[in-house]
Amino acid sequence: MLKVGVFGVGHLGKYHLNNWKEIAGTEIVGFYDPDDNTSKAVADTYQLPRFLDDDALIDACDAIDVVAPTNFHFEICEKAIKKGKHVFVEKPLANTMEEAWQLVKLAAESGIKFQVGHVERFNPAFLAIKGMVLSPMFIEVHRLAQFNPRGSEVSVILDLMIHDIDIILSLVKSDVKSISANGVAVMTDTPDIANVRIEFNNGCVANLTSSRISMKKMRKIRLFQKDAYIGIDFLNKKTEIIKLKEPQDSNVFAFDIETPNGKKTIAMANPAIPEVNAIKEELTAFKNAVLSNTKTPVTEVDGLMAMEVAHQILEKIGNNIITRQ
Repeated sequence: MLKVGVFGVGHLGKYHLNNWKEIAGTEIVGFYDPDDNTSKAVADTYQLPRFLDDDALIDACDAIDVVAPTNFHFEICEKAIKKGKHVFVEKPLANTMEEAWQLVKLAAESGIKFQVGHVERFNPAFLAIKGMVLSPMFIEVHRLAQFNPRGSEVSVILDLMIHDIDIILSLVKSDVKSISANGVAVMTDTPDIANVRIEFNNGCVANLTSSRISMKKMRKIRLFQKDAYIGIDFLNKKTEIIKLKEPQDSNVFAFDIETPNGKKTIAMANPAIPEVNAIKEELTAFKNAVLSNTKTPVTEVDGLMAMEVAHQILEKIGNNIITRQ
């Protein structure tokens, strides 16, 4: 039985509580949140004890789930790691690169299990291509959202784009060669919309656009590789694959086209989308890694790498950002 303490029970924290309650082999020992009104409502609704001392909650559990604002991540995680507790923390890993590096160092020294909440890794539309060999050479990403003050304490890069940065780094097995970026501050003092181009040493290029001031929502990634196109709609949980038809392909829609190299047969498929709850999947994966003493699917190093690219993007935008008048 894994005893879990939850730090932060706001909007996303409640989703975590709901899912922990459904995960076998776990027990929520309580929660910590400095907001009295939120805490009273959660204690009444979930019948869970509120801890007024963060150290006491850490001492009472085997693992912590940090769903607090980013600027509190380091302090909470550091305390837990030093007490030998396993850590799940929402993205981004930390508020600064210095804090992120320190957490990675502490985790390595302590040997605890550490997972970063890059939830799109567990999105059903992404899981649908888990068994497919992917070697993208061009990637196009659009992540658009309507403005919400929640999460606006950080830039759109660390708020939204970091999801796609993590996905791309997990797919492209190559180091980043160069980054170019621009951004505009509209509603806040940090970039609210940004466009980024990442070039990798293996020749892959990724173009990313993220906005939190859009009139419509969109979370799509398009992968182009030799002989195949893969489109993933994270929002609507749909995936499509278009590729040259292989002899073993069946149950796909196929048609012939004429090319300079002769006739080709194109196959179009919509792989089955697993019916899973992404948050529940990532928390279950964390629990399994702790109890089986195996590697977490999104490690602290993964979280660090995503942050490193995100901060390089912010540096590129730098003083060239267009700000509100």
